[in-house]
Amino acid sequence: MFLVTGATGGIGRRVVRLLRQQEQPVRAFVRLTSRYSELEHRGAEIFIGDLRQARDIEKATQGVKYIISTHGSDGDALSLDYRANIELIDQAKANQVQHFVFVSVLGVDRGYEDAPVFKAKRAVEQYLVDSGLNYTILRPSGLASNLLPLAEQFRETGLYLLIGDRKNRSSVVSTDDLAKMIVDSVKLTEARNQILPVGGPEILQREDIPQIFGRIFNREPIVINPPVFLVDGVRNFIGLFSPQTQTALGTYRTLLSNEFFCKKDEIANLERIFNFQLETLENFLRRYLAV
Repeated sequence: MFLVTGATGGIGRRVVRLLRQQEQPVRAFVRLTSRYSELEHRGAEIFIGDLRQARDIEKATQGVKYIISTHGSDGDALSLDYRANIELIDQAKANQVQHFVFVSVLGVDRGYEDAPVFKAKRAVEQYLVDSGLNYTILRPSGLASNLLPLAEQFRETGLYLLIGDRKNRSSVVSTDDLAKMIVDSVKLTEARNQILPVGGPEILQREDIPQIFGRIFNREPIVINPPVFLVDGVRNFIGLFSPQTQTALGTYRTLLSNEFFCKKDEIANLERIFNFQLETLENFLRRYLAV
């Protein structure tokens, strides 16, 4: 039995699909308010709970052999990105789980002090490595699926909002490719007890993305390019009313201000371990946008 947290998210939903296509038993950890009918239709066992509650995690982990943690937070990094994963690891040890796959983030080891999600995931990585469990830690760069809403907006307006340095590099990974790696990690010896940076096959500059949109929809992009310091102004204003939200936006600013890309040898290593060719961002977008 596989337990998948974040099962209704962009990564988790794809992981559940792949596991069910392989006829693997899956327990999908979901919130009551989430949309999980597709997972249920595919034959996943639905566990409705709250990752902030240790009792729910204890119940969800009963009888599982593999745990795949794909969930993230919407501003509550301490409870969801950190505490929930620590509890999952403790329960994995108690239940003698055979393998734990943790989806982290590229750049988590750079010491970004103003990014709560990065700090939380780094602490979880260290705890998992020291746990004695078999593990695979995957550190993806930007996810291609996150660009789909922006692509749809571009289809309608031709506008693209690019905050900060146009030349910052990224290696956006196909979310489908990431899901394949997650699923295969539990059975590939070379992925066991490894921390793997994950990116797409191309190193893109941020200004390349609206150009890709333009090719897909055959229209010239209109790029709006405000500086990052405007985000600081917004953060400071929000901090007057919601210090928690101000803190959470530190992760967003970190993502805007820095480069997140995999080196070519790291990509070649991924393709060697998982034995498939990684998909380009443009191909991913064309598939999902039916263009």
